[in-house]
Amino acid sequence: MSAESPAPRPTGWEPELAELELRTRLVQQMGGPEGVARQHSNGKLTVRERLDLLADAGTLREFMSLMGSASYVDGELRSLTPKASVDAFCQVEGRKIVVAGGDFTVRGGSGGGGHGGLGMELSASRRALEWRVPYVRLLDAAGGSVRSFEEIGRTYLPDGNSFTLPDVRLLRAVPVVSAVLGSVAGLPAVNACVAHFNVMVKGTSQLFPGGPPVVKAALGYDVTKEELGGSEMHTTVSGVVDNLAETEQEAIAMVRRFLSYLPSSVWEMAPRAQTGDDPARREERLLRIKSKDPRRAYDARQLVECIVDRGSFFEIAPRYGRARTTGLARLNGYPVGVMANNPMFGAATDVAAGEKVARMIQLCDTFHIPVIDFADEPGFMVGIESEKKGIERAGARLVITTCDSQMPWATVVVGQLYGVAGQCHHRPTGMFQRYAWPSANWGSMHVEGGAFAAYRREIESAPDPEAKQREIEKRLKDLASPFRTAEATGQDIIDPRETRRLLCEFVEEAQPILRSQLGPTAVPYRP
Repeated sequence: MSAESPAPRPTGWEPELAELELRTRLVQQMGGPEGVARQHSNGKLTVRERLDLLADAGTLREFMSLMGSASYVDGELRSLTPKASVDAFCQVEGRKIVVAGGDFTVRGGSGGGGHGGLGMELSASRRALEWRVPYVRLLDAAGGSVRSFEEIGRTYLPDGNSFTLPDVRLLRAVPVVSAVLGSVAGLPAVNACVAHFNVMVKGTSQLFPGGPPVVKAALGYDVTKEELGGSEMHTTVSGVVDNLAETEQEAIAMVRRFLSYLPSSVWEMAPRAQTGDDPARREERLLRIKSKDPRRAYDARQLVECIVDRGSFFEIAPRYGRARTTGLARLNGYPVGVMANNPMFGAATDVAAGEKVARMIQLCDTFHIPVIDFADEPGFMVGIESEKKGIERAGARLVITTCDSQMPWATVVVGQLYGVAGQCHHRPTGMFQRYAWPSANWGSMHVEGGAFAAYRREIESAPDPEAKQREIEKRLKDLASPFRTAEATGQDIIDPRETRRLLCEFVEEAQPILRSQLGPTAVPYRP
């Protein structure tokens, strides 16, 4: 029979260890049972439940966890209200990240609960920057509160950029993701956009600089939180938020999936995955998706999914700027950025679609990921509404973003390619490859729109102007065969079923170029 282990000998540290245990237990209670119950009654998870969904099991390691507001009696701790956030290191699919999660059960997630000063430890954003690891914000915070004025005994000048600067620098260094998981206002609302990807939850999350009471005081009208900054506003109209999730669980799953395509920092290569999809796979469906009838639209997502590794396409901003489809995917396991004109929604690049595409180009350039571009571009959107939104300036930004980029880029011309918007599917420098399908047609402008302008005098002086215009248009269309362009320029025209094999080869060949580009890009990312 083994002898019983002797009782541990006193060390003298028992009171301090007991206090540490007590403080840790109080912090774990967040805002207390009432605050937790209120969070659940509003259909929301607590910050700690969210962290359990995000982090690989057993990898969460909090820091600054004892920070808060305490009360004492005769020098002994009686209560501790933790700060309104939980900051931690954890792993996501085996890779380290930093996460900052707002705790709405404490002061509505607002500032307060401890104010730093001399000896302040590094913030979550600073740690992500210095450790060179991705940064995730789980936002559920009401922003600043006038209650803090009483706590600190004064007001203060708005000089928050002194501690927002690391968030800006993070965009040039590591992947940054914001999940909007409640009513988010003030600086947290801005931080929702200081990211490479963001997502919100239908019905339980809203985003605005100031909520309905602020709107009422400033502008004199009543509005609900959902009308002001709900999912319909921000994923469809404003485009401020990329993706919409039905539940918090789905939102956090999107965060994990987005990160899976990106490197931990700009100094590393994006991770390759084994997808088991044959790089030489030929898809007969491609011959049916793109019809010979130019009036027959197709869904660009179906085309993309035929070519990329099966099940790998993660669409970004599907409800906004729908003339363009964008997202991340894999080709032979390698991450790629995907852009495609979508004829189901007109295909012509409007202001919203142009902004969306520019962000995708910047994302891929920042993190050294090849761009795959499926072009069926009728041109920039025309008309009065497009002019009101500033289509020329949006077009200029897209041209500049395209020319500034350096990551490997492959364009497949599926159908139309016209005008300056068509020009934005080509880059004159770096590793650039363009293929065209036999269905492609291109030019400075459409024959139908340009014939009358170019031949106006000849048409108007003809005995039958309409017949003359039809004759000229037919003559021009006979010149529009892509094979005539190939004769003169060497343009590669391919069987659509060969597209996947050729793009997989391109991405493989791009890897040495990408490795040579590691590090920050010359042009910083702008959300």
